[in-house]
Amino acid sequence: MSRKLLALLVAAFLLLSLATYVYYRRTLAARPIDPYALVPDDAVLVLATRDHAALVQHLQEAGVWDNITGVRYFQQVAGPLALADSLDTGGRPVVANPVTGRPRGLLSLLGKKLVLSSLHLTGPGQVDVLYQIPLASVREYRQARGLLETLGRDPRYRLSTRDYEGYELQELTAQAGGTLTVLNYRNHLVISTHAALVEAVVHRLAHPEAPTVRAGFGATDLLRLRDVDATLLVNFRRVPALLDVLFQPGTHALLDQALALTHESLLGLKFGPGQVTLTGFANPETAANSWQQPLRGQAAQSPRPLAGVLPLRAALVLAVAGRLAPAPAADTARAARPALDSLRATLAPGATLVYLATPAPGQLPARLTLVRSVAPARTAQWLARLRRAGGASPAFGRVGSYEVYEAGFQPNALLGALADGPAAAPAGGPLSTAVVGEYLALSDNATLRAYLADVVAGQVWSRSASQVALLQQTQPLARLTVLADVRQGWNALLGTLAEDRRAGLLRNESLLRHFSQVAWQLVPPEQPAEETRPGSQYFAQLLLRRPGQAPAADSAGRGGGVRLRFRTPLAGQPFLLPAQPTADGTLAAPVLVADSLGVLTLLPAGTASRAWADTLPGPVVSPPRLLRGRLLLATAHRVHWLSPADGREAPGFPLNLPDSVTVADVAAGTSARILVATTTNSLLLFDTNGRRYPGWPHRLEAPLAGPPALLTVGGRDVVVAALRNGYVYAFDQAGSRYPGFPVSAGARLAGPLLTAAGPTLARSLLRVVNQHGELLSITLSGDISTRRRVATWSRTASFRLVPEASRRAGSFVVVRQDGGQLDVYAPLATGPAPLLSRQLLTSGEKPVQWFDFGPAHQVLALTEPLPGLVSLFDAQGRPLGAGAGSPTQAGTWPSTGTGVALRYEAARQRYQLVRLLRRELRRDEVRE
Repeated sequence: MSRKLLALLVAAFLLLSLATYVYYRRTLAARPIDPYALVPDDAVLVLATRDHAALVQHLQEAGVWDNITGVRYFQQVAGPLALADSLDTGGRPVVANPVTGRPRGLLSLLGKKLVLSSLHLTGPGQVDVLYQIPLASVREYRQARGLLETLGRDPRYRLSTRDYEGYELQELTAQAGGTLTVLNYRNHLVISTHAALVEAVVHRLAHPEAPTVRAGFGATDLLRLRDVDATLLVNFRRVPALLDVLFQPGTHALLDQALALTHESLLGLKFGPGQVTLTGFANPETAANSWQQPLRGQAAQSPRPLAGVLPLRAALVLAVAGRLAPAPAADTARAARPALDSLRATLAPGATLVYLATPAPGQLPARLTLVRSVAPARTAQWLARLRRAGGASPAFGRVGSYEVYEAGFQPNALLGALADGPAAAPAGGPLSTAVVGEYLALSDNATLRAYLADVVAGQVWSRSASQVALLQQTQPLARLTVLADVRQGWNALLGTLAEDRRAGLLRNESLLRHFSQVAWQLVPPEQPAEETRPGSQYFAQLLLRRPGQAPAADSAGRGGGVRLRFRTPLAGQPFLLPAQPTADGTLAAPVLVADSLGVLTLLPAGTASRAWADTLPGPVVSPPRLLRGRLLLATAHRVHWLSPADGREAPGFPLNLPDSVTVADVAAGTSARILVATTTNSLLLFDTNGRRYPGWPHRLEAPLAGPPALLTVGGRDVVVAALRNGYVYAFDQAGSRYPGFPVSAGARLAGPLLTAAGPTLARSLLRVVNQHGELLSITLSGDISTRRRVATWSRTASFRLVPEASRRAGSFVVVRQDGGQLDVYAPLATGPAPLLSRQLLTSGEKPVQWFDFGPAHQVLALTEPLPGLVSLFDAQGRPLGAGAGSPTQAGTWPSTGTGVALRYEAARQRYQLVRLLRRELRRDEVRE
């Protein structure tokens, strides 16, 4: 009986063990691990990479890898593991496998996996790093265990294990001091030289339902983007504590407030020639006492106009776009409050704080405040009233042509919290003011006079090629811009660092000076209303630049450019007229531009002057077209036909449409007819004498997929319209449908159609792309002659046909966009392979243009409205303006228009690029 009972107990134990194993494999082990769930919540920075070898290679190419390997936190972990690799190979150097090419030793554990490194504050003045490495196979698990056991057998180390809340921790202790703690959680190695960090991971595992440090960014994965080597997660709520470790108390309070506009950001890291760029998103701060609350909804501003007033001695520039509440007025200053309010009304919201270089490390940097004035003359008048109200002396000093006055008020009464912080410089005199161009400058008397002397001597950023290049690479509009120059701020860094951190700064001086220009920016949504919606985010950019090696935003592969500034922002895209000979015998094309108020301007060929300007009744709603040598365009309720010579309307123009009719587009062919499409899905046909043809307007059953087309075949007018519901219509001059129409495209349509007129209807072709990714050729007799699939179809993908910019027959590309993935196909040239494939950071439709100047001179232009860039590529998908192997940035230009204009000069083998940048029209020469 006892034997049977024993057998039953053994069987029950085996069944229980088997059930436990199956449960573990089917539930716990089968559920994937979120690596960020193993990162303690107090992480300040989290660096993630999926290709360690590529990251190391790019760091080596950037010239900073040797400096990074010298950092103490790197050596604490890398030293013992490198020794284990050496012992494991018998003391020989660790080399790559000659067959597979893969590295042996520790590097083989990293490979192309998601490896995390997080930075934590672990005590007063103490910072430590936590590393996380996944193990993908049993072989890797044995290799990791073998590394530790190899070190444990070495007399210089002692390997031990201990239990902590049910988890086994391995500790590798060196006789020389220091302990490496390792936790293996479901084949994820967690390593740190600070045991409390590994114990914090165990505490984190006790609450699996708690949100991770990355939860605020959902499924956003910047590592999927092309050329992104790593991502950096920053917890700005803990950045002040990190700065407390590095700097003396009270020296960075104002910077803390500025950086706290967001509480976290996720950035993708890219390497370029002489620079490192981190771009991504940031979640706004929700705390009630942060600057984010009063600044939310206020317009962003451009930092680039500061180039003319920033001194070369500027070490740190902090520009905030938006107004903060002024400090409460004292009883003695309440009488001056109305004058302060009036002065504030003449100033643009926000301010720029400039910390200047110090001659020696023991001195605090002087501080200068710059505020842009919208009416400098009125600003000077209200400053005079404030001096009288505050009892300030009316006497003034002169530096060059600038006058320096005593302010008579406190800066925080005007600027609020933007003027808080430590005093700029000791005993520099009372607050003084000066009007410098469009800016009001405030500082103590001595600092202000020294600054004005720099301005008079021309020692400003606009005279420095490296500083201008830095500003050109910043975002056009931002709420916060922080610019730092390590060269100018080195003495200030030494003076403000904590005493025990100065030696470390000097040890890593070459690393910090390598990228001496730093720019951090936050760009709010374009529409202020979007900022109040849940989930609204900033676009964030951090730029590390090495002067002299990084390309300027307008220099790589470019020739000399021409800039022309306007009073109001330009809208739409520039339009090039036929080229004309210039005074030097070359050919140049006049340019037509329109601004946001409806002012149309023609710029003659080869000059920067204006030929004429015409104020239209509103913004232009359709791109200009040439009809019989005149410019045909439309505003909301009028059709205009202008002479390029002087901007005069043709006789009988503009055509005045009823208020109930709003123009959506206007088209013209080779005949003297004008086709107008309205926002109510109607088509109207006129001649150039203003006569409306019988049978029109024609009301369509669905919205237009793109602009309609008007062509002439055998002396007959044909009006072609593609609708979003997938039907294509062809009408005659009387508004009747041609036989065989409408034609079903088999799926919904979006984007323009391409027409090619032939001698007969049967030999005239229409080309459309439906939303199943099929390219259809339809004759005007109503037959589908060809149908071919261009690219793979999916429910989330959209397709559109992009005709050649000048409507060159038979030349077009097809754009497929699926979320952030954009592919461009040239089905008649490259076949099924995409001409260009890009993973984009921002969402939304991206305007694409196709320019065809001949078989060897085809250019693709891709415009990204946010962050305001246009990229040019040749017919092989290579960036234009750069040689083979050059970085993508070399083919990128800042642009705020919906498109660009491009012309090819065969004699000089140059492209002429025309683009809009806010209030500027820019012409650039681009090499092939």
